[in-house]
Amino acid sequence: MSILERHDKNAVAHLKMNAPERLNALSDEMLAALQAQIDALKDDSSIKAVILSGNGKAFCAGHDIRQMTAGRDSEDKGRAYFEGLFARCTSVMLGLQHLPQPVIAQVHGIATAAGCQLVASCDLAIATDDCRFGVNGVNIGLFCSTPMVALSRNIPRKHAFELLTTGEFMSAPRAADLGLINRAVPADQLESETRAMADTIASKLGAAVKVGKEAYYQQLEMPIEEAYAYTSEVIVTNLMQPDTVEGMQAFIEKRRPDWE
Repeated sequence: MSILERHDKNAVAHLKMNAPERLNALSDEMLAALQAQIDALKDDSSIKAVILSGNGKAFCAGHDIRQMTAGRDSEDKGRAYFEGLFARCTSVMLGLQHLPQPVIAQVHGIATAAGCQLVASCDLAIATDDCRFGVNGVNIGLFCSTPMVALSRNIPRKHAFELLTTGEFMSAPRAADLGLINRAVPADQLESETRAMADTIASKLGAAVKVGKEAYYQQLEMPIEEAYAYTSEVIVTNLMQPDTVEGMQAFIEKRRPDWE
């Protein structure tokens, strides 16, 4: 049994975290499995969208606290282990953002601490309407500093800070209102809603989506004048692609594009 299962269908790769007895915690093994799939997907032009979900009763409960505690059994009390752990976790979170394919989190149960960070690091997210989100580390004396990075780039700052300092949970409808997830749906619709979104994305010209995803994140970090200059170059380059020429001609002729 694999700790991370992958099933491909119709240009969509579905990654399912499979450690239900540990609430799909981001253990050393889970992080390694996620990184391996990210490395495989980044050059896989046959895949146009990715779904990330969790098996069992929760999406992801964050880092493996027992494993972290065991890491203290060293001369430096775990410092080197912790530094390596968060470097590997950061690589996974950024890796999801840097993938050419849009990544959709399919969330149920809970997504806490680094599990909430995982949702925030995906490009899109759909959750069950009874799902709960939190960055609860402060409850055990550990401020969720690294989850804060992705969370604070998804929701307004005062709401992010409230979650970080109170350790309280946020409901799925509230998470949708604030922008952490795209929408909350009944549990029996979660898979179909997520799949429909993935299939819609996969039906588009992959090269255009790849260019667009990279440009989206790049321009967010730029002043507005620089962003317009950068994206103008991006769109001109996109316009020169043969498949884009075909797509525009197909629109004029009211037919489906014949993309290579």
